[in-house]
Amino acid sequence: MKPEKYVLSLSGGKDSTAMLLRLLEENRPVDLILFCDTGIEFPQMYEHINRLETYINRPIIRLKAEHDFEYYFNDYSPKRKNPALAQYRGMSWAGPRNRWCTGMLKIRVINAYLKKLKENYTVIEYVGIAADETDRVKDKCYPLVEWGMTEKDCLAYCYAKGFDWGGLYRIFSRVSCWCCPLQGLTELRKLYRYFPDLWKRLEEWDENTWRSFRKDYSVRQLAVRFDFEKKWQEAGGNIHGKAFYSALRDELARLGLEVKLCPT
Repeated sequence: MKPEKYVLSLSGGKDSTAMLLRLLEENRPVDLILFCDTGIEFPQMYEHINRLETYINRPIIRLKAEHDFEYYFNDYSPKRKNPALAQYRGMSWAGPRNRWCTGMLKIRVINAYLKKLKENYTVIEYVGIAADETDRVKDKCYPLVEWGMTEKDCLAYCYAKGFDWGGLYRIFSRVSCWCCPLQGLTELRKLYRYFPDLWKRLEEWDENTWRSFRKDYSVRQLAVRFDFEKKWQEAGGNIHGKAFYSALRDELARLGLEVKLCPT
C-alpha cells in the first residue's frame, strides 16, 4: 500500500488561504502546498504568497506551465477544428466555452504534478471550496465545507490573521487573473481606475491579437466607455438608460470606435 501524501492546492485567494491557515492551526496533515503561477496574477498576490510562506514557515511549491501567458496568447497555435480560424496565430482571448488559459496554465500543470506524485503516494488533495459553493464539490477533500466556512467567513478569518492582499478584496470581489475577459464590467471598471499600468498592458495585448477582448467591447472601447460614464454621471446622468447608450455610441463613432453595445 502506498504511503499517504496530503497536498493543498493554493490559489492564493481568501478561501484557499483560510483553508491552509486553519488546517495548520488544527495540526491537520499538510505535506505539500502547491501554488500554480499563471504569471498574470496581481502584483499584490505574489506579495501575499511570499508573506504567507514566511508566516507559516513552510515552503510553498511554485508550479508554472512550460511557456508563459504571452507565448500561448500570441504564438501558440493548436490544430483548430474550425478551418476559418487556421489563419490566426496564438490562442488570443479566452471565451466562455474556451477557457484555455485556466486549462493550460493551471489545470494541466497541477494535474501533471499530481499524476507523477501518485506513482509513489496515495494523494489526498485539499481543495478550498467554501461552504456556500457546494455545487462545485466532487470527490476530493473540502475542509471549508466541513467547517461550514462561507466565502465571507474565509475573508474575515484571513483579515483577523493580518492578511489583506494589499487591499485587493476591498476593490474586487475576486482576485484571480487580472486580465480575464470574462470579468463583468464592474470589475473591469475598477481595474481601469486602480491599475492603469495593468490596463495599458491589456490594451497593448488587445490591439495585437485577432479576437476582440469581449464580444461587445475592445479594451480601448471600454476605456472610452468608462471615461464617458464618469462625465455623464458628473453631469447628473444615469448610465443605465437609453440616453446614455445613444450618447456613448455617438462618442465611439466620433472616435472611429463604433461598437455593438450590450447594456450589461
